[in-house]
Amino acid sequence: MDKQYLRPYFKPSFLTCAVILFIAAAGMSATTAFLKVKFIKLPLPLRLSLDLMNKNALGPYKVVNESKIENKDIREALGTDEYVQWILEDESVDKASPARLCSLFITFYTGTPDQVPHVPEECYTGGGRQQQQMPDDTTLSVNFNGEKFALPVRMLRFADPQAAHTEVPKEDVTYFFKVNGKYAASREPARRMLQANFFSKYSYFSKVEWKFFNRTAVGYVYPDKKDLVIASEKLMNKVLPVLENNHWPDWKAANQEKN
Repeated sequence: MDKQYLRPYFKPSFLTCAVILFIAAAGMSATTAFLKVKFIKLPLPLRLSLDLMNKNALGPYKVVNESKIENKDIREALGTDEYVQWILEDESVDKASPARLCSLFITFYTGTPDQVPHVPEECYTGGGRQQQQMPDDTTLSVNFNGEKFALPVRMLRFADPQAAHTEVPKEDVTYFFKVNGKYAASREPARRMLQANFFSKYSYFSKVEWKFFNRTAVGYVYPDKKDLVIASEKLMNKVLPVLENNHWPDWKAANQEKN
């Protein structure tokens, strides 16, 4: 090889930059090792598959329909095999109640940092619905293991522009995330929690999403905001303890293990 091609690599400016980059890379490696920062996350599996959720623990809710995604492309887009899609029926309320039926969708992901790909804002509008108002980030009062706490959730309202005039053209969808042992009302704080997870070798998140409705002779009906909050708190007082006690990983215990 002609020496003129090598000449630029021996210039002081190039050598200085190369040395600086080498020192920076070595310094970053040493710093992350010293601080025990973990960039690559390992899966932290569920304690028990969501498919094995104890339906008898959800009373007065009865699972009246279970569905699995048959379309391969949709399954791949979902990005997980750990999910449940149920229709629940609250047998304790009037048969005409707008909160008699509930569509419940729970998903779980692990080992994939900084994603959170699916939220109703995109999934519903992608399916032809129109978002009717700004998201309502609020809290639900939930009892868990004898203690009451405020569960952060996001409430959204969608309408079907193609719905018949006899139908009530709105759907109220509520959801939240469980991220590495903490709760988040929406994707933005969930992603921040994932990005701030420097020191654990694990990472996971789960989304819980639901909507109440009922079928009548004139079409679908949905609860108003007040009844929606009441019904949601009632539902989460049943669903959340099952997920926390039987399914979601024990984040604290996992991170107390020796690396």
